Amino acid sequence: MKKTITLLVFILASLTLSSQTIYSKAFGDPNNKPIIYLHGGPGYNAIGFELTTAKKLADNGFYVIVYDRRGEGRSPDQNAKFTFQETYDDLDAIYKKFNLKSANIIGHSFGGIIGTLYAEHYPEKIKSLIVVAAPLSMQDTFSTIIKTSKSMYEKNKDSTNLKYIGMLENMDKKSLEYSSYSFGHAMQNGFYTPKAPSEEALAIYTTLKTNSTFITDGATMTYEAPKGFWKNENYTSIDLTQNLKSVLEKKIQIFGLYGTEDGLYSEAQIMKLKKIIPLNNFMYLKNCSHNVFIDQQDQFITALKTWIKS
Repeated sequence: MKKTITLLVFILASLTLSSQTIYSKAFGDPNNKPIIYLHGGPGYNAIGFELTTAKKLADNGFYVIVYDRRGEGRSPDQNAKFTFQETYDDLDAIYKKFNLKSANIIGHSFGGIIGTLYAEHYPEKIKSLIVVAAPLSMQDTFSTIIKTSKSMYEKNKDSTNLKYIGMLENMDKKSLEYSSYSFGHAMQNGFYTPKAPSEEALAIYTTLKTNSTFITDGATMTYEAPKGFWKNENYTSIDLTQNLKSVLEKKIQIFGLYGTEDGLYSEAQIMKLKKIIPLNNFMYLKNCSHNVFIDQQDQFITALKTWIKS
């Protein structure tokens, strides 16, 4: 009997420790319309959205929950598996922790992939799916980055970077190196930020960059995450076209928010998205890039207030 009790205590302790590896935080009244934010990456965290937008959404009648995926950001876990099933299980745990049976899911960038796949697998837990600057086809995104970067380097007669682009074009397109170098060029060329940020966006970015929490945790990347998702899920080759159609067939509303200056997505990619997501459920915002909730925060919040009914 004593051994049984000891074993039970050990199991309970293990479960408690496991749950503590997932960082999460809620904003607003639990009786309000629930939103769960899924951050980008893989390897990033929810801190940018948490510090700039979560409370403002809560002030507009939402119950907002943010969390960092297992093994990413502020949820360190040396035993993280980096599989989609693990993300589903941990999202289920978030539902349970905050007493939710269903919720509206905001999937930003890579979080849009997780949100779409979760909605496809567990439609009964989804009130609506909002994809924000999320890829439709990862390979199309890499092609867009390379094509645009090459054009910029040719215009600037940048022989060094043209040499790197040439090397990139000859890489295995399914490799992790191909995706990593592509995203590196996107970052280097300012594809994640609008060319002329609004005064509102500039103020938000300035405040964010001086926030001690963001300085400490915001720039932290978890490099095991992209390695893991590439190895286990081949995420760099994902195309969500059929998955999004499947979600719609399950009678779940899908909404889309994208920026016209997001260098990760070509006009052709946006047109493909518009053919899947109902026209009235899609916004393509000017003077806006990848961080839609910062670049056009007022329009972002207004859209969610209009779209999310429960």
